[in-house]
Amino acid sequence: MYSMKLISNKTFLALTLLVATSISACAQQQKEEGKQTTKASSKTTKKMEWNKLTKEEERVIVGKGTEYPGTGQYDKFFEKGTYICKRCNAPLYKSDTKFDAHCGWPAFDDEIKGAVKRIPDADGSRTEIVCANCEAHLGHVFVGEFLTSKNTRHCVNSVSMSFVPDKKEE
Repeated sequence: MYSMKLISNKTFLALTLLVATSISACAQQQKEEGKQTTKASSKTTKKMEWNKLTKEEERVIVGKGTEYPGTGQYDKFFEKGTYICKRCNAPLYKSDTKFDAHCGWPAFDDEIKGAVKRIPDADGSRTEIVCANCEAHLGHVFVGEFLTSKNTRHCVNSVSMSFVPDKKEE
């Protein structure tokens, strides 16, 4: 009988500990979710100012995807003007920095100062480029290919940008 009571006390103690741990974990999870909601709320407020995106634009810009090579509207496009972020309209590239890299995506060898942020990929093999204003995924930057005198190629998804032509002088 003594051993039965001892097992019952141990069982009771173990169950009590299990319940207390579970309650603590739930409270911690709710606290973390509350923090995430607050962060999301501030981003949501800012996001409301952003342009509405199509599903494909969202896949590339938000989901960090890539459009198929040779399919983008700006790959073989060489008019004078400025390329702006599709998500927030921030100026990114001037047309005089665009060149044909024969890679299937628009290529630029320089960005407008402060417009593009570089982020090393997790695997360290490439460097992602995003809009410095809204962090929209643009593509990747490559250095050391010797395609231009600046030795830099910003490989950008057409779907991540819009084009604003220079005003023609009359």
